[in-house]
Amino acid sequence: MTTDTMADTTTTTAHVPVNEAPAAEPTEQVYMLEQLLQRQRQAYLAAPISSYEQRVQDLKALGRMIREHQDEIVRAVNADYGNRSHHETLFAEIFPALDSIKDTIKRVKKWMKPQRRHIDFTAFPTSSTKVIPQPLGVVGVIVPWNFPVNLSFGPLINIFAAGNRAMVKMSGNSSTLAALLKRISGDYFPEDKLVFIEEAGGTGVEFSKLKFDHLIFTGSGATGRKVMASAAANLTPVTLELGGKSPAIVGPDFNIDTACERILFWKLFNAGQICTTVDYLLLPEDKVDAFVAKAKELFRKRYPDIQSPDYTAVIDEPSFRRLWKTLDDAAQKGATVIDLTDGQGSRDDAIQKFPAHLVLNVSEDMDIMQREIFGPLLPIKTYNNREEVAAYINKGDRPLAIYPFTNDKSLRDFYIDHVMSGGVSVNNAVLHVGQHDIPFGGVGESGMGHYHGYEGFITFSKLRPVFYQGPLDPLKFLMPPYGNVADKMMKLMLRLTK
Repeated sequence: MTTDTMADTTTTTAHVPVNEAPAAEPTEQVYMLEQLLQRQRQAYLAAPISSYEQRVQDLKALGRMIREHQDEIVRAVNADYGNRSHHETLFAEIFPALDSIKDTIKRVKKWMKPQRRHIDFTAFPTSSTKVIPQPLGVVGVIVPWNFPVNLSFGPLINIFAAGNRAMVKMSGNSSTLAALLKRISGDYFPEDKLVFIEEAGGTGVEFSKLKFDHLIFTGSGATGRKVMASAAANLTPVTLELGGKSPAIVGPDFNIDTACERILFWKLFNAGQICTTVDYLLLPEDKVDAFVAKAKELFRKRYPDIQSPDYTAVIDEPSFRRLWKTLDDAAQKGATVIDLTDGQGSRDDAIQKFPAHLVLNVSEDMDIMQREIFGPLLPIKTYNNREEVAAYINKGDRPLAIYPFTNDKSLRDFYIDHVMSGGVSVNNAVLHVGQHDIPFGGVGESGMGHYHGYEGFITFSKLRPVFYQGPLDPLKFLMPPYGNVADKMMKLMLRLTK
């Protein structure tokens, strides 16, 4: 969506505007941010190469910071949401961060090793080359509100593994968490290594203008473009983790009950406020009734009362109103709307619990098919063959993920080969994001660059090529003035290329 603004670039994973405090005096904000950046840069220049021991120490400190304040962090996220299932926070935020730290500590020594590369012995006998991964310096992180722990600590794990320093700008919708992290981080890291920055109205704009050595942003494509434009003024390289409409495709062979169990779990997890969740579902026409029946059964079993703590709230009132408007638009244009909650939802709910709906008979002129939904609405389209599915997905922007459900290997591989996306989970959704040894990232409109695991280490490192001159130097025979020796030398070298 394009409704978000640079007032708070981190609200944009939800793709909606947020009410922020009145902007502080720009010069005061700029001065504060520049001072923090300069402090970190000076510390980097004083010790540009971080040892293996220091990196492990930093990673362990990140882990202690989470473990020793786990309950406070969970409560802070819950306060920012109004109601966020603490099980969802533990599963999708605390666990992945701690598990990634453990995995990275095991692997980082290997990642840091210089790589020997091939040398052309014909032209450079006795010489050698290496590629040395070295820290970039200071990395900026712009964090959204939907998974504020995971999406701050996740990049930090890669950033520290690569030996860098970091400034982390939190979302205005994560104000309670941001205040907590800002308060406690000093117990684990000096400000010249790590600092958390609260949104104060316009902070995101100024933050994206800083001359970082790398900038990673998670949010919408609209704000991603603005962030990239700001970074371009400094030639700051960016990693953009954006969103889009990620489809699930249930093959004719796949058990519809199993598909429904898994798809509905992810669609309702965090009230659908996940950039990689199933945005819409493609079903064979003869499977729709069975899917609807199973979805009703599952919802009654999992969420008998949407006011329970298990059912997460929508983040803010503008998002809540946007979802009602999206649902109304679909109904007015002829969609069949199925309320899985049996009428539990209220448009005046102070906690903003949005009732889950299936939406059938959707058309392309509906808002629900034009924009990333970011809420517990699941539109369902039917199809006749796999070519129709591929053509439909490919006519839109490249999604952040696709989710083929099939036990037919040829059908599975057809979708992987014919539909480009940021990532793929087969016979489930979202789970590719949680694997430590594969990269995460979008493609085209859904983002650029990767992090997680080794690829994250590489993203935040400079792979520095180094040539070591050996004892023999054939180039001395090619130095001016050029004559007979140089002619013979070039003929020999060219002959050896055959």
